[in-house]
This record gives sequence, structure tokens and C-alpha cells, in this order.
Amino acid sequence: MTAPLPLCVIGAGSIGRRHIEVATLSPAIHLTAVVEPQAETREKLAQQGLPVVAALDEVPKETRACVIATPTPDHMPSTLAALSRGWAVLVEKPFADTLDNARTMMQTADTAGLPLIVGHHRRCHPYAMAMRDALPKIGQLVGLQGFWSVRKHNTYYDVPWRRLPGAGPLASNLSHEIDLLGFMTGIPTEVTALTSSATRGLVIEDTAALAFRFENGALGSFLMSDAGASPWSFEATSGENPEIAGSDQDYLRFTGTLGALAFPSLTLWGASGPGEVEWSKPLARTPGPQFDRIDPIRAQIDRFAALLDGGTDDVLCRPENGFAALEMTLATALSGQTHRPVKRGEVPGDFTGVLT
Repeated sequence: MTAPLPLCVIGAGSIGRRHIEVATLSPAIHLTAVVEPQAETREKLAQQGLPVVAALDEVPKETRACVIATPTPDHMPSTLAALSRGWAVLVEKPFADTLDNARTMMQTADTAGLPLIVGHHRRCHPYAMAMRDALPKIGQLVGLQGFWSVRKHNTYYDVPWRRLPGAGPLASNLSHEIDLLGFMTGIPTEVTALTSSATRGLVIEDTAALAFRFENGALGSFLMSDAGASPWSFEATSGENPEIAGSDQDYLRFTGTLGALAFPSLTLWGASGPGEVEWSKPLARTPGPQFDRIDPIRAQIDRFAALLDGGTDDVLCRPENGFAALEMTLATALSGQTHRPVKRGEVPGDFTGVLT
């Protein structure tokens, strides 16, 4: 058996704690350190028996890789510091706070010859992989509809960085959805957005209504909100996040020339008989496959370890995919603020999500 991968986790916030948990549970990982600058948090982690340190210089020399789970504006400096130490990097999404910083991260990793993976872990969920395989059954993609709305508790925004550019449902949540669409159908090429901060009154949006255009001409619509309560979200349906209450509701629908698919149930609607699929003929409903519940963050770190052990992987989010998801996420914010469509390639390199 290959020795476990010596890995540290940088940042012990809410997502960092999930990475710490899966790292301690995975036989493929040896957690060498948790890097956390806040003394109070370090004390709590130490009481749990975790190997906690205050700075990267204190991380044991045996470390070969890291997970970066710090606030988005810190992704670039932490990634560059890790790469300078010869570590492979799995950096949380969104990839970076700006496209310029993402480019610097990609170029530095390429020059160093070190793996750089972006933490779009939903790709690792079996429902996502099955959906990618099932979509050809509905023929040419015509359109899709998404509805993601969860009401984050009031104290969620007591954390200062969550009220600033780099947070909000576009950067924190839509980036997941765009990458998932990219994984299954391809990244959108153009977006038109309406955004609102009327409910929470913060500098960042709390609700967005989006229209997407895809490379093949397909169109999509998406509602995103962290202020409206609903049962419709990836987290609620998949049960991937134990902090979010579950439901049995689909939140994405895809329609094509031969039928339709709902996600994540993978319910398929297709031809009920021979001949053309058209509106006078009823569609046959086929329930989707069932999968055991998994933690996709655990699956992601296991795949990361296998990749560093010499394996190959077509699921983990590569830098170019993370960059594409970041670009269209920022394009959405830019569209909402300029009240015009924004295409791929039109986002300024220094745009953080808020015009200055």
C-alpha cells in the first residue's frame, strides 16, 4: 500500500474544518498540520488533538501538499507560498479574487511543475458524473433552468469578509454552479444578470436572476439567492453539507431535442414510442439511478492523493476549468452592475466583483 500523502490544511474556517475532517478520516492522507493564525481557534483545534501551527514556516518538512481554505483574497498569496515550498496545491473555490491573480497562480504552478487543483468538489459526486454521462440521451441541448435559494442565517454575515467582494451568493455559490454546468455541458459564453442587495443591504448582492448563452446556442436561466428560503439547492438535495437541511427536490432541469433530465435525481423524460419526439406525444418517465450518499469533499481529497501518487483523473477541477468558472462568475457580477450582457473575455483582469 502506498504511504499516505503528507498534507496540511491552511485555514480553519467553516470549509477548512470540513477539509480537516476528511483529511483525518482518509487513509490516503496524513495530516501534518493545520495552519491557523487566530490564537483562539488554534487553542480549540489543539484541544481536539489536531497538529495546529500559526504559520507556514512551522509546518513539518515532510509535507508534500496542502489544501488552501482561506478567504478568497488570500488564495493567491497562500498558493504562491505553498508552491515556493514545493507543495502541490488544492485551493478552494472561487479560484482567486481576480482573473489577474488566477493567471499568476496558474503560471507559477506551471513554472514550478507542481499540480494545482481548484476545489470544485461537486464534480466528485456520483450524481454529477452520472449526469454528464446521461445528457446525450436528451439529444442536442436546447436550454436549462436552475433555482438555487437558501436562506443563510443572520450570524453567517457576522464574519467581516463575508460582507465584502469575494463573498456573496455569486462568488461563494454561483461559482459552484457554473463549474458544475461546465463539467456537464460546457461553461456559458455570455451572461446577462439582474442583481439585488435589497434584502440584506450589503455591498454584495443577496439575489441574482441570470440568463446564460452557451457555445452551441443553448440558453439557460438561473435564480440565485442566499436570502430566500426554499428546498431547491444542490446541498439540500444531495445532502453533501451536514449544516444544510435536506430535501428531495431537483433544482436543475435540462431540455433537449429528444427529452429532458432533472438533476440531481437524474429523472429522464424521453420518447414513449417510435417516431418524432413532439408535443402531441406523451413523454415516458424513467427514474434515475440511486447512489450511496457520500461526502464529495472526501472523494475530492482521495482523488487528489491518488493523482499525486501518479494516477490520472478527468474529474478534478484543473486550473483552466477553475479560471473559466471564475471568469463567468465575475462576468455575472459585472453584468449586474453595468446592466448589459457580458461575454467571455470581457472581464477586466483586476475586477473583484464590485466596480470602483
